[in-house]
Amino acid sequence: MKSSLVESIKSLPALPKTIVEMQRVCANPESGINDLVLVVEKDPMIVANLLKAANSPLYCFGKEIKSVSQAVSLFGMSMTRSIAIGNSVRKLLNVDMEPYGITSEKFADISNQQAVLMHSWYSKIDRKKMENLFLASFLQETGKIIIASDIIKEGLLYNFKSEIETTNNIPQVEFSYVEETTATVTAAIFEHWKFEPTFVEMIRFSDSYQKAPEEIKEYATALNIVKTIAPINAPFSEQSITFGLRKAHDAGYDHEMLEDIIDNVLEQLGIVSDY
Repeated sequence: MKSSLVESIKSLPALPKTIVEMQRVCANPESGINDLVLVVEKDPMIVANLLKAANSPLYCFGKEIKSVSQAVSLFGMSMTRSIAIGNSVRKLLNVDMEPYGITSEKFADISNQQAVLMHSWYSKIDRKKMENLFLASFLQETGKIIIASDIIKEGLLYNFKSEIETTNNIPQVEFSYVEETTATVTAAIFEHWKFEPTFVEMIRFSDSYQKAPEEIKEYATALNIVKTIAPINAPFSEQSITFGLRKAHDAGYDHEMLEDIIDNVLEQLGIVSDY
């Protein structure tokens, strides 16, 4: 990996104590909802983000959520952890996404959209796998923050940005500039933060899922399909959806079911697509 990327990853600050504690609680099979609520309530920022998410149209709970315990009960432990980690990671890193032609707010929105799509899709396939994939889909674009920073430092902003705006193969453009893709950089970030190895590997192979070890191939393939449908430069465009459905079909998924889910998610998110 390019030395400047390695140094950027090594210099990342530690995860907030609340996130580390949430990881510990969620990893303990004897822990329950109340244990997680006690941890979350210690951090006002996580409380605010969790309640904001619970009351957004993304999750369609149909009533106002006013308390942490309500939100955690509705989301469940795994999704609560995912939402908290996703928001904390983006706040922890200095997010300047200009090389990708978007704002930090839009970057967060697209990460949320990928996670919602994954949740809606894999809830109908395998709920246990969905819990793992929800967190990964929420965080799989994190490496773009490090890549964007490197592009700016190297004075390559305008060339890179112009190529990203028109490409239908973002990993190829990234590799041509930094010799890595978002998938490998994201994996290195979460390896640095000592996340569970399977989680790291499913993200690492999400740009090259055909080469993934058998035990994580399904996860890597699903992550790739979701970010193909909602890429950072053209989320839910007609072309992006068509490419994603074709990949789903080729991988043996029920692509017609996925198409229906995409329609539902677009309506749920209030997105007007050209699809």
